[in-house]
Amino acid sequence: MAQPTLPVIQALRNTAHRLATAPYQWGHMGSCNCGHLAQTITRLTKAEIHARAMQRYGDWERQIIDYCPTSGLPIDQTIDEMLALGFSRADLTHLERISDPTIRAAIPFERRDALRHNQRDDVVLYLRTWADLLERDLLADISLPSFETVPTPVLVAAG
Repeated sequence: MAQPTLPVIQALRNTAHRLATAPYQWGHMGSCNCGHLAQTITRLTKAEIHARAMQRYGDWERQIIDYCPTSGLPIDQTIDEMLALGFSRADLTHLERISDPTIRAAIPFERRDALRHNQRDDVVLYLRTWADLLERDLLADISLPSFETVPTPVLVAAG
C-alpha cells in the first residue's frame, strides 16, 4: 500500500473531494480513477493527461505494466510523479479497478460487495477509505515523548 505520508494522504483526500463534483468518465485516461489522481498530483488537465496516455497503447493498467522510467514518454513522466509521491505501481493498478483487498475490507460490508470501479461515488468512497487507513497507519507510528511533571515550588510571600 502507498506510503502513509501527509502528501499521499492529502493527494487522496483532494482527489476524492474534487471527484465528488468533477466530470468523471472511466473510459477517459484523464477523467478516470487514476486520471483524477494524476490531475491532483501533476496539476495537469484531464486533456493533457489523456493526450500523454494516447502516445502509447492501453488503459492505465497497460500503461503501468509498460511503464519505463527512462522511456522519455510523457505518460511515464506522469507515472514517475505519482510514484515519487509515494504510490506504487500496484496501488495505481488497484485504484483503476478499486480492487485493493485491504481497502475494500475497510469499507462497510453493505457497500463492499456492490462497489463498481466505474461509479464515481464508489471511487470517492474508496479514496476516502484509503486515506483514512493511511492516516491511521501514520498516526500509529508517531510516538510522543513522555513529559514528566515536576512539582512547581510554592512561593510564599514575605510578610
